[in-house]
Amino acid sequence: MKMDMRFIDPFVASLQNVFVCMLGTPAQLGKPYLKGTMDQQIDLVAIIALTGDVVGSTVLCFPMETALAVASRFASEEMGLDHPDLPDALGELINMITGSAKANLQGINATISLPRVIAGKNVKVGGPKAMPFVVLPFKSELGYFYLELSVLSNEQSQAA
Repeated sequence: MKMDMRFIDPFVASLQNVFVCMLGTPAQLGKPYLKGTMDQQIDLVAIIALTGDVVGSTVLCFPMETALAVASRFASEEMGLDHPDLPDALGELINMITGSAKANLQGINATISLPRVIAGKNVKVGGPKAMPFVVLPFKSELGYFYLELSVLSNEQSQAA
């Protein structure tokens, strides 16, 4: 089963817009690939689920150094792993990216969950095997990171 490009493009555009507007730096998209074909170092993830006419999730994945740089820039203050606002900063970023992308999914009625932020060494995020995740690698002056995206129409998810 494969994801429809009309579900991917709004998330790429939204992420790039949020990075320019909120962090003052562009995020360049690398070559997308299906999850499971390459290993990534992920230490912090921010996750939002989508339901409605589509089902799936968006996962913003960072190595520690990038997560701290992004959160610090976003909050306009230096953040370490123990900073109490770190989860809120990363959660708000994924909320802005997903909310903006959802608004640009033409003709799709979708609801997004509250964001969840998880930290750990080499965090692994997975979902049902029938739901493919496209990994969208990005790089910016703040470091490299990934947007893992799995969005299927209800018809596709029920057929899986």
